[in-house]
Amino acid sequence: MRKVTTLALLATGLVALGCGAGSTDDTTSSKADSTSSEADAGGAKGDDKPKTAKIGQPARDGKFEFTVKSSKCGVAKIGTDMLGAKAQGQFCLVTVNVKNIGKESQMFDGSSQKAYAANGTEYSADGGAAIYANKNAETFLNDINPGNQVTGVVVFDIPKNVKIAKLELHDSPFSGGVTVSLA
Repeated sequence: MRKVTTLALLATGLVALGCGAGSTDDTTSSKADSTSSEADAGGAKGDDKPKTAKIGQPARDGKFEFTVKSSKCGVAKIGTDMLGAKAQGQFCLVTVNVKNIGKESQMFDGSSQKAYAANGTEYSADGGAAIYANKNAETFLNDINPGNQVTGVVVFDIPKNVKIAKLELHDSPFSGGVTVSLA
């Protein structure tokens, strides 16, 4: 059962990457988005230093505005006894609200999100476990229309002795991302 789920996730991810490969943004739009990202994350214009948002503060990357609501680590298993996922180390469940601030539909993919430990070690999201953490697949290849928003859980499987210091949230696999501190 686990192999079938993994293969289905992999195939869907490859299709999603193929669908987004041809999309382009004009440089004016991208520059405006990055400027508003800095302002929303607490930055000021002309400041070369990247800014970081905190839990509860909106932060923008591209066409999405992210607001991290909460983070809970130390979870050993997600789902039920019959259907679920067991952590290799521990699951960290990050509840995030994602709002489409663009003018066209944009796909949110939880697997494009990254978590970082204080020492800089990068952790990828666990899309398979996220299926069990979200009743309506909010973080799995979810198209969000302009002005709409969803709240879902992004799941990271990290070692038991590690704490997540920050997140890097992306509107697509190819965007620059925005940093949100969990400390």
